[in-house]
Amino acid sequence: MGKVITFGELMIRLQPYNYERFVQADHLEFSFGGGEANVAVSLANYGLDAAYVTKLPAHAIGQAAVNSLRRYGVDTSLIVRGGDRVGIYFNEKGASQRGSVCIYDRAHSAIQEAQTSDFDWDKIFDGAEWFHFTGITPALGPNVVDVCREACKAAKAKGVKISCDLNYRGKLWTREQARAAMTDLCQYVDVCISNEEDAKDVFGIEAEATDITAGEINREGYKSVAKQLADKFGFEKVAITLRESHSAFDNGWSAMLYDVASGEYCFSKKYELHIVDRVGGGDSFGGGLIYSLLTGKSTQAAVEFAVAASALKHSVEGDYNMVTVSEVEKLAGGDGSGRIQR
Repeated sequence: MGKVITFGELMIRLQPYNYERFVQADHLEFSFGGGEANVAVSLANYGLDAAYVTKLPAHAIGQAAVNSLRRYGVDTSLIVRGGDRVGIYFNEKGASQRGSVCIYDRAHSAIQEAQTSDFDWDKIFDGAEWFHFTGITPALGPNVVDVCREACKAAKAKGVKISCDLNYRGKLWTREQARAAMTDLCQYVDVCISNEEDAKDVFGIEAEATDITAGEINREGYKSVAKQLADKFGFEKVAITLRESHSAFDNGWSAMLYDVASGEYCFSKKYELHIVDRVGGGDSFGGGLIYSLLTGKSTQAAVEFAVAASALKHSVEGDYNMVTVSEVEKLAGGDGSGRIQR
């Protein structure tokens, strides 16, 4: 099986301990995370050959970021070193009816100032089978849109499958900017991952009779969203994660996978989550989906594995999903008791 390449920004995550608010915290937890890096860690934990591409400074904090991936078996040999800053995000964990808060400090980071000349995509994609990026990465600036476009063109030229999680972030760019950039980039994408908000925010495609704030899901509406996305861009598959948010702690979690060739719309079982950490939940779904498709799982089995992987991530502190294939398959097979393993 060929290598999976992911590309994006790896950031420092700073977070008050427990459920403290920013304004009351006097010390912060320090870790690393970022959408595509989170996917790479998931895939490495599943035993796949996963490489992460970014640009990081050649100083000790940049090296600490690299080391955070290496410890889980991610190939970091393709990371470009240069620039001055590692981006930062501050995360305040929500509780009960108080939602989480994320504040970005990523201006002038090494990857935010990267240029197309920094990356030799022909070399990067040697021996690769899959390429994954998210809508967060081109949101860093027009120069990074250009980098993503060059990556997609090189991947297509080498017959590499491309997946993209739309991941709209309103704090990084406007809907109009997102629509222009992602309309361009999505012409190269084979597998699109979205959620109940992204399709609307980026492309104006909305599920009918669905209230995301009230946690009301209409399955027929999501079938329509998936088909509209596939028809617009020629995607081979469209996955939509479905989060029913009852509180910051308690969510219903499921997903749908639409396979265009067969016309199948496969819905997963729904998990009622009591959340430890929801950051990286969508990325863990993406990692599970990529693993499933690369290992030949059926459409139904693929969405069940991806949702189970993501359900488990919500029980893990930090961005990275620290679970194995056997743990995911156990949950996907129906054992969600949480009983102690002896």
